[in-house]
Amino acid sequence: MKPSLLLLLLLLCGVSSPAKHSLKFFLTASSGLPDLPQFVVVGVINGVTAGSCDTTSNMVHLKQAWMKRYMESNPQHLQWYTRECFHNLPYHFKAHIDMFRQQFNQSEGVHIIQWTSGCEWDEETGEVNGFMQNGYDGEDYIALDLKTQTWIASKPQAVVTKLSWDADKGRMKLYDNFITQICPEWLRGYLEYGNSSLLRTELPSVSLLQKSPSSPVSCHATGFYPDRAMLFWRKDGEDLHVDVDVDEILPNHDGTFQMSVELHISPVAPEDWGRYDCVFRLSGVKEDIVIKLDEAVIRTNWVKPSNTTVSIVIVVLVVLVVVSAAVLGFIVYKKKKVVSPPPQCECVCDLTAPESVSMRLNPEERLTDTLRDGSRHFVQQK
Repeated sequence: MKPSLLLLLLLLCGVSSPAKHSLKFFLTASSGLPDLPQFVVVGVINGVTAGSCDTTSNMVHLKQAWMKRYMESNPQHLQWYTRECFHNLPYHFKAHIDMFRQQFNQSEGVHIIQWTSGCEWDEETGEVNGFMQNGYDGEDYIALDLKTQTWIASKPQAVVTKLSWDADKGRMKLYDNFITQICPEWLRGYLEYGNSSLLRTELPSVSLLQKSPSSPVSCHATGFYPDRAMLFWRKDGEDLHVDVDVDEILPNHDGTFQMSVELHISPVAPEDWGRYDCVFRLSGVKEDIVIKLDEAVIRTNWVKPSNTTVSIVIVVLVVLVVVSAAVLGFIVYKKKKVVSPPPQCECVCDLTAPESVSMRLNPEERLTDTLRDGSRHFVQQK
């Protein structure tokens, strides 16, 4: 199943009203991955993970205290999950992998099936909607259409499966009963135990962030609960659908959530400040949180250089230029000195005569020789 489809299913809870509740199951079966469980199931209620099971631990893990209390009060319910997780479903999905592999003419190796199913119940109207979809090796494969009681093939290879499952009326009856009857009944029972937690609301802190004046302005909301929330930009009161990027909702370590939406209009024209605002909307809360696009409230790490800083930078640059010029001049001077020939003797002399030797010496050398000769003469006289 494509990641976008899986994300879409997870976000279905995010746009529902406070009166709508959902129970969803995400099943993953794999082959050829020795380091991962061959079968995993995760149960999600109103966007909150309630429990999971996998064939590596061979245990049902209850993630919420209220779900533990429910299972303690309904031990047969826990027995059903245990039986399905570790006996019926792993065998069922292993057969699915073998069947799909043959349809795609594939050899043994790494293959993955993702199966999503569940229901949504409207507490006010009593309306129930459900879904059941199947993905294979990261792509959509087949989905159930409850209204027509038929399967929709997403790939040519799935047509054979569609025809087979459409003809299996017993299978269709089981799936329809689970989605429209069993799933809503379970959901209502879970809500009785988890209402205080599932229906609580926590408002976030909302901030405007920007790396530099030319970067997008990011509106960031963190600390909200539940994850049924929307964050968007408006201009002159109208929702913006262009020049914006919405990030997915992410969990915080404390069980709350965070999300961001970027506005790509930088740099902002002076007349446009105040025309834009960021809106956070939480399911179950009547009033939105609205923040006007104001340069004064944007948080950033960028610091505008002061006049003093600019002056210092200019002085440093001038000093560097002067030093560089001096170093370059010294190097040129040294090169010229090495290349230039030594000065020639201007006199014409007999190099074989003793006098000529002294003539070729500089004054200091001649003075040294004179002193040396004088010393020898003094010693001889003595």
